[in-house]
Amino acid sequence: MTRKYSQSITREHRTAVILAIDFSGSMAGTVDFEGRTVMKSHAVAEIANRIIFELIERARRGEEVRDYYDIAVVAYYDGHVESAISNDVEFVPVCELARRKVEKSVWSSTHTLPDGGTAVIRTVTGMHVHPAAMGSTPMHSAMSTVCDLVERWCADEANAESFPPMVFNITDGEFSDCNETEMDDITRKIRSLGTADGNVLLMNVHLSKGCGPALIFPTYDEIPPAGRNAGLMARWSSPMPEAFEKLIGDYRGGRVHPPFIGMSYNAPLTELLNILNIGSISVNTIQ
Repeated sequence: MTRKYSQSITREHRTAVILAIDFSGSMAGTVDFEGRTVMKSHAVAEIANRIIFELIERARRGEEVRDYYDIAVVAYYDGHVESAISNDVEFVPVCELARRKVEKSVWSSTHTLPDGGTAVIRTVTGMHVHPAAMGSTPMHSAMSTVCDLVERWCADEANAESFPPMVFNITDGEFSDCNETEMDDITRKIRSLGTADGNVLLMNVHLSKGCGPALIFPTYDEIPPAGRNAGLMARWSSPMPEAFEKLIGDYRGGRVHPPFIGMSYNAPLTELLNILNIGSISVNTIQ
């Protein structure tokens, strides 16, 4: 039997990445970001831009950026759900994003070297997504839009054998347009969709100044019992498939064991791209 979540990403078998971004009024609050205290909305926009940059670079072959990814960025705020990268809420091919002339942003990241030392690497990314923070939090409407996008993408015969879509919901966990049961239902539906290679991976990136340790790919036992929003985010996230368990276990230092949850909670924002790096494992075998 073919192992799930193993399809190589090619132009014939591209995959989809959906970023759902909370730009509601609560994102005007602050969070620690790489030694700076910044508005959550600025941190979220920078995270989104880094993910887009990462996808463009992974699809680059010499001077060509190949059509490996369909990307959608769904911003939700003040009763609105709209695309942050196009006029309509639709997928944009990664090669099109690579061709756009956008303002640049410089960011630095620290990497540990094999000898234990560190190196600071400066990277220039395009500012495809700009920060905002206003009004209410229509998370259910946003997830309904994501569900429609994913359902149509998976129903396309051209994507039937592809690595399944990955959805990253970046939020502080508040929502204003539904109750918990309604969120349970829509997130369950998203996770039930998929391709022949596996179900959609829905991962929640939870920004919070609440109590509790920083967690990436936590186990269910590690979710702080007093953290209501963290508990909800865990409930709405995909359990990480068996195909990823060894990589996640190694990333977690071998200290904990599966099952793991596709989320981060109070984790350093510089670590959030690790969710993408592991959650798109088959990107390592793009052809």
